[in-house]
Amino acid sequence: MKNILLEIESIIGKRKKATKDISYVKSLLDDRGKLLEKISEESEELIEAADETKEKKKKIIHETADLWFHNIVLLSAENIEVQEVLNELKDRMGVSGLVEKLSRERK
Repeated sequence: MKNILLEIESIIGKRKKATKDISYVKSLLDDRGKLLEKISEESEELIEAADETKEKKKKIIHETADLWFHNIVLLSAENIEVQEVLNELKDRMGVSGLVEKLSRERK
């Protein structure tokens, strides 16, 4: 099965060629401030969902999907491929989070 993140990336790539009046993605790509605002908004909504008691799991899943989508739009705007992020995550596997964080602080 193809990775859904890569499928979304492909669709976003195609939407780069659309006009912003017919493509939400294109409107975000053409307005960096709007895109960053959406990422901030979706992050806040995810945090709020984590504090919910009613339908918490459903809300966390929904808000995580929104945040991931907008992050993929940002990656596309920066000409960064999803696979590069997946590779970064793979490189971190087997490394303690504490050790990885210390290695970043020393750089």
